[in-house]
Amino acid sequence: MARSKTSLGWLKEHFNDPYVKMAQKDGYRSRASYKLLEIQEKYRLIRPGMSVIDLGAAPGGWSQVTSRLIGGQGRLIASDILEMDSIPDVTFIRGDFTEDSVLAEILEAVGNSHVDLVISDMAPNMSGTPEVDMPKAMFLCELALDLAGRVLKPGGDFVIKIFQGEGFDQYLKDARKKFDKVIMLKPDSSRGRSREQYMLGRGYKGE
Repeated sequence: MARSKTSLGWLKEHFNDPYVKMAQKDGYRSRASYKLLEIQEKYRLIRPGMSVIDLGAAPGGWSQVTSRLIGGQGRLIASDILEMDSIPDVTFIRGDFTEDSVLAEILEAVGNSHVDLVISDMAPNMSGTPEVDMPKAMFLCELALDLAGRVLKPGGDFVIKIFQGEGFDQYLKDARKKFDKVIMLKPDSSRGRSREQYMLGRGYKGE
């Protein structure tokens, strides 16, 4: 089956992408690693010995960065609907985060303790139709914020990929109730034409 002009254009852009080339050279699993590295460089979110949850982790770019920064004394629980090749000292839970059984597995892995940081690079499979994609994306964001509220220590932080559109303003309002400070970010490594942004919630207020 012949590839469409659109898919050929994407492939050309992908392989010419400087961050794709950097990821191959630096041994990262995806270009997404640099988004987290940029956020880390500016805000110093991740420190040795921390407990972290990584949602939408596959293929593992953010988990690679995080596991290196928290070191052997830290704890990282990663989850995705897709399989992810193992990373030393990372607990991986495969399944659909929207299902109660998967959420229960994550909470069981956390146990009675709380975590310092929740990170999420999750996104649904995009159809290209905003009316269909935005509700799906916002639903994932809402579930991630709810999980953060259940597992974060007071003072903990939250980083999530979010798309501007219907539900975005209300989401920011809800996040501001939970965190001392909410910051919107667009890392240089995020493609310019992409509608994605990242929201950073600092200083979880506690329930």
